[in-house]
Amino acid sequence: MSHNNAPQELVESNSVGQVADADRHGRVRDLFTLWFSTNIAPLPIVTGAMAVQVFHLNIGWAICAILVGHLLGGIVLGLASAQGPQMGLPQMLQSRGQFGRYGALLVVVIAAVLYIGFFISNCVLAGKSIHTVAPDLPLPAAVLIGACAATLIGILGYNFIHTLNRIGTWVMGIGLLAGFIALFANGLPADFASRGGFNLAGWLAMASLGAIWQISFAPYTSDYSRYLPRNVGIWKPFIATYCGAVLGTSLCFIFGTLVALAVSAETDTMEAVKQSTGVFGPVLMVLFILSIISHNALNLYGAVLALITSVQTFAADWAPSRQARVALSAILLVACCVVAVTAPADFIARFMQLILAMMIVLVPWAVINLADFYLVQKQRYHIPSLFDATGGIYGRFNPNAVSAYAIGILVQLPFAVTPIYTGPIASKLDGADLSWLVAIVVTLPLYLLLSSRDTLYRRQQISALSRA
Repeated sequence: MSHNNAPQELVESNSVGQVADADRHGRVRDLFTLWFSTNIAPLPIVTGAMAVQVFHLNIGWAICAILVGHLLGGIVLGLASAQGPQMGLPQMLQSRGQFGRYGALLVVVIAAVLYIGFFISNCVLAGKSIHTVAPDLPLPAAVLIGACAATLIGILGYNFIHTLNRIGTWVMGIGLLAGFIALFANGLPADFASRGGFNLAGWLAMASLGAIWQISFAPYTSDYSRYLPRNVGIWKPFIATYCGAVLGTSLCFIFGTLVALAVSAETDTMEAVKQSTGVFGPVLMVLFILSIISHNALNLYGAVLALITSVQTFAADWAPSRQARVALSAILLVACCVVAVTAPADFIARFMQLILAMMIVLVPWAVINLADFYLVQKQRYHIPSLFDATGGIYGRFNPNAVSAYAIGILVQLPFAVTPIYTGPIASKLDGADLSWLVAIVVTLPLYLLLSSRDTLYRRQQISALSRA
């Protein structure tokens, strides 16, 4: 059901406050278009090409690993998205209900840093892409154009982001379909289907990349579902988000794999896209520029909400306004542009290394967030406590969540693969990173066990406060 009479402002006025039922609007299918369109972009194509270029899988095993990884990781993304309509809050602010007011701060700050890093990286990528298409345009100017366009979209906020991705689903979907057709029409090498083979480490690594890709969106998923009416329930938002994200990303990963098989092993992936798609290649490049800018708006929007949540942790009486969100967006634009223009040539590579390392921190958070919402609190939270200076019934720190979180990080270390550290078990698996899976298997039952003592008492508190 859609609340069509709810006001839909051009510039979103809300920031991290709960969305009132009277202001709820939108359609569940918008979650499909958002996550489908967002994930049709150069980075998943480059990542998909790794199945051939790095892990030396053949076409069959590569596609199998890609699908398994995304189908598993998409469950976390879909469950996180379904929280939005029930709570009407940004994802990071919800964490106070699990970790306590100050206990949630660490992950909120980490999320803000990641969003800002993603924003800068995509500014660099968009600038280089624009400069490639229009070589007469200086690179700093190209970076500024891409950054300003993404910032404008982020400032307009929730409704405009969804509208843009509804259009983007058709444009990018048709563009990717045309890319597949052009790839096969342009002719394939004789070893296209026979190159590569199966190796367990490579298959596990590729499946893990797919799962981690989906899980990495969890810290801001419900930011884009929180305006939906509460009565849409859990199942519909889950399915719409799951199908959109898994389908869009899997197609791009598979496209990257096919492109890598269609050219020589040494060819750069995006250059391979141009070579393998013939005359359609330049058109696809332009569409990818638009995709980078649109996707980068999500990074800015998430960064601003996370930073506001961080500041509001210490300023409980502050009710952030539209002006605060716009002002913070403008400050981030200026600061990030300065970094993007002066960034070293390997900035994106360095940042992607940081992302892989930070997944060790984000996965156990996602597990605790979802376990608490669905299994412990049974989707019932006392929202005023999340804004209370003392943390309300959730307190300043929840020792159960903090303990499970710390252990969830530690148990991953033997299985982790990061640029600065490779665990002993991961080394025996030829570098396949299974730390995310270990985090889920250990953190979930541990948190349920630790929180079991307080579950009934917490539910009684919420019931009493609800009746008051």
